[in-house]
Amino acid sequence: MRRLLLAVALFIGSLSIAAAQVDDDALLPLAPLPAAQQARYEGLIHQLRCLVCQNETIADSQAPLAADLRKQVHDQIAAGRSDAQIKRYLTDRYGDFVLYKPPFKAKTWLLWGGPFLVLLVALAVALRFARSRRAMAPATNVDADALQRLLDAERGVDRGDDPPKGSA
Repeated sequence: MRRLLLAVALFIGSLSIAAAQVDDDALLPLAPLPAAQQARYEGLIHQLRCLVCQNETIADSQAPLAADLRKQVHDQIAAGRSDAQIKRYLTDRYGDFVLYKPPFKAKTWLLWGGPFLVLLVALAVALRFARSRRAMAPATNVDADALQRLLDAERGVDRGDDPPKGSA
């Protein structure tokens, strides 16, 4: 029990240390950019995914990592890098997932095709289930009577339907 409490305490302590290491510069207001660069900045931050939130762009996310990515994009635009260079820098560092609309290529085929693959598998399972239900025809009265006779014969019960054995 003591070991478990110690492990939990160490885990919580490590989380607080990680939280304390947030880059405070990323949370400060960014220096103003010229109008053309500001437009590029606004467009670019709407094309990049927050790696913490995963379904938000870094423009919409309030996560500290998104603030850091916005600062990196801002600094690189101010340094004169093109949008393609900035995207390449971020994808080299974080992978294609950082792009809100990743390109279709060999590495990302599962990301694009995964939902369709899941849909096809679900359809195949549903069709197989429907066919197996159709293949099992409901028992008719004749089948039920034959089954009852077999069960009665197994138990040694005479229902009176058949003439007794040996009397003919």
